[in-house]
Amino acid sequence: MTAPAGIDPRGPRFAAWITSVLLLIATVLGLVDASQPRIRSFGWFAYQPLADATYAPGAELSLRASAPAFLLTLVIALLFLWGVVSARTQPWSVLFRTLVRPRLARPSELEDPRPPRFAQGVGLLVVTVGLILHLLGVPWALPIATAMAFVAAFLNAAFGFCLGCQLYLLLQRAGIVGRGSAASA
Repeated sequence: MTAPAGIDPRGPRFAAWITSVLLLIATVLGLVDASQPRIRSFGWFAYQPLADATYAPGAELSLRASAPAFLLTLVIALLFLWGVVSARTQPWSVLFRTLVRPRLARPSELEDPRPPRFAQGVGLLVVTVGLILHLLGVPWALPIATAMAFVAAFLNAAFGFCLGCQLYLLLQRAGIVGRGSAASA
C-alpha cells in the first residue's frame, strides 16, 4: 500500500491557530460557568437540591446543554469530526488553501496527512469526553477537557509540535495503526 499524497505542513498549523483561539475561549467560558454555584457537588457527583423552587426533572440538563461553553465546545467537536471525516473540505483547510497558501512559497516538503487527521480524532475524543461528562454533571470536566485540547493545539500552532501526530507515530511503530506502509518499511 502506498502512502497518501502529501499535504502542506503549514495547513495543519494554520488550523491549529484558529482551533487554539476557539479552545481558549471555550476554556474561559467553561471556567466561568463551572465556578457558578448553581449546583452542589461532592467529588464527581453533582446534584441540584430539591428544595430549590426552580427544580424540574431535566432542568439542570437543559441548563448544562445551553451553557455557552458547552455550545462552543460542541461546535469545536463538530469541526474536529469534520477534520477526521473530510480533512480537505474542513473549513480551516479550505480557508488555508484559498486565502493563505497562494500567498506563500511552495513548501520544501510535504507531510503524510494521516498523523494530522489522527490528531483531529484525538482532539475529538478529548472534547467529546468533556461534553459528555459536563452533561452528566461533572462540574470541571468541560474546562479541563478544553484546556487539554488547547495545550495540544497551541503546541502545534506555536512550535509545530503535534501531540496527536506523535501519538500516531508511536502507535504506528507499535504496529497498531498505519500498518500498510509502516509495517513494510
